[in-house]
Amino acid sequence: MRIARFSIDGNVAFGAVEGEGPDGLVLDIIKGIPYADFELSGTKVPLNKVRLLPPVLPNKVVAIGRNYAEHAKELGNAVFDDQGRPEVPVAFFKPTTSVIGSGDTIEYPSFSNELHHEAELAVVIGRMCREVPRERVKDVIFGYTCANDVTARDVQKREKQWARAKGFDTSCPLGPWVETDLDPNDLTIQATVNGEQRQLGRTADMIRSIEDLVVHITEAMTLLPGDVILTGTPAGVGPLNVGDEVAVTIEGIGTLTNRVIKRG
Repeated sequence: MRIARFSIDGNVAFGAVEGEGPDGLVLDIIKGIPYADFELSGTKVPLNKVRLLPPVLPNKVVAIGRNYAEHAKELGNAVFDDQGRPEVPVAFFKPTTSVIGSGDTIEYPSFSNELHHEAELAVVIGRMCREVPRERVKDVIFGYTCANDVTARDVQKREKQWARAKGFDTSCPLGPWVETDLDPNDLTIQATVNGEQRQLGRTADMIRSIEDLVVHITEAMTLLPGDVILTGTPAGVGPLNVGDEVAVTIEGIGTLTNRVIKRG
């Protein structure tokens, strides 16, 4: 099931996305919140009559860096030790104020001159969890959505912490909705800029699996319903300029589209 969060006539709601094609999609409004048992109201609105919002409002976004070997290589980073074993995952946070939805604008930060796109599969957590054993990981996942870990690359290189480089306002587009019925282990993931393909990879190329990441993260912290894990990006990251339209498409989910504007 595809679950979207949207606004219409000043009201915010969740809805199940039904139908196919850009003009055939409708939202069946959900009674309650989607993380618990819910019912469909039967009240349907055309998708093109609403504004899509970020599909979730996470308490936190936990992001994983260097989870695709070719991407790590293109930036000159090692992901395996001298015995060929994966290094410990690089984890960082993106604040809730960085989250925007499909169709919202990415604001080019005034303190950067090198903005990059990073197409990623995002995991949405469905229940409060801590110290999740590997065999229970599927039980705590609500679904999956598209993400763009927008990065001020020059700032990332210059500063020891990644907080400003990856946590500035509008740096975490999510959407267009959450797909709850999906096998995430071998999906095509791609990014285009102004229609030109920049990134093309498969989630099967992740160094650390989704199970690995959930176990690793929840060893340290409690995840809450709606929290998001960004699972890393394949090779091909590259520059974004004011006026560009960047789109992240993941097989079985859909396309997340945002335009870049000048901040302020």
